[in-house]
Amino acid sequence: MIIVNTPGSWGSVYRPLSHASWHGFTLTDLVFPTFLFVVGNAMSFSMRKFEQTSQAAFLKKVIKRTFVIFAIGFLLSWFPFFRDGQLKPLEDARIFGVLQRIALCYFFASLVIHYFKIKGALVFSMVALLGYHLIMYTMGDYTLEGNAALKLDLWLLGPNHLYQGEGIPFDPEGLLSTLPATVNVIFGYFAGLFLQQSGKNFKTIALLMIGGATLVFLALGWDLLFPINKKIWTSSYVLLTVGIDVMVLAFLVYGIEILQKKKWTYFFEVLGKNPLFIYILSGLFVKLLFIFSIEGSSSYGWIAENLFMSWLGDYFGSFVFAVCFTMILWGIAYVMDKRKIYIKV
Repeated sequence: MIIVNTPGSWGSVYRPLSHASWHGFTLTDLVFPTFLFVVGNAMSFSMRKFEQTSQAAFLKKVIKRTFVIFAIGFLLSWFPFFRDGQLKPLEDARIFGVLQRIALCYFFASLVIHYFKIKGALVFSMVALLGYHLIMYTMGDYTLEGNAALKLDLWLLGPNHLYQGEGIPFDPEGLLSTLPATVNVIFGYFAGLFLQQSGKNFKTIALLMIGGATLVFLALGWDLLFPINKKIWTSSYVLLTVGIDVMVLAFLVYGIEILQKKKWTYFFEVLGKNPLFIYILSGLFVKLLFIFSIEGSSSYGWIAENLFMSWLGDYFGSFVFAVCFTMILWGIAYVMDKRKIYIKV
């Protein structure tokens, strides 16, 4: 996510590191839904402890975590809070965003899984995906300007509170598309639970591969009616990303658990032990680099142009800048891990 979010220049980005402009799919379009899938996977471990607690304790924990993650996402979007010596007006602040979507998907998935159990969560997922398709089909079209998700956000929030980077006010993390995105979390929970119950063996890997391939096949079929599209988070997009994630999980189980090839994993574990903190830190660093200037340009742009792109070329220099930025954050995460500092919500 950090590499995608921090190229040296947005005009010089390799195609796989860019989102699909509208309908379609790139490698980058897999990143965010995979984050949600991982949230659900982690919930397959954490939700068990709530079975022995009171309803009040469960709701308190879930609501608190949702609020904190949502608030952090909102504040990160609003930062820096001052412009020209005055507090930035809230009436122009974007309400939704990446962390806000993670918070809401976690909230709804937690309630569905806790109260409806496995069968109920499966029914909810099917109804959510089919219902979302029905809403998008009957209440609008599948274009940027005419989709139902945009219409709802404009009605609830108004244009000033939406993302402004699509040419018109439109939020790819808006309220309505949070419904199918919640299914990514629920399927991540299913995958984690299945893995725990079935064990790490060849049969489990085979079933995961078959399940993932089936979801991808269904997604490609659904794409003919409801095109794969990240920005409106179509139901076919959910099935495609979940299917790929399940197959990737099968490969990881095979390599790490069965072949015992574990040495390469530590690089990723470092980031995985403080993912929320590192992601927030990346956003703050970028905004600070844009605030401070060097020779009349933002620090971000000056560093990218003069230290990377001027001698590595536009595209490769832009990519290397993103990698180096990520590695600085990895270094911070590495020091935190060595000192046993783990920041959780």
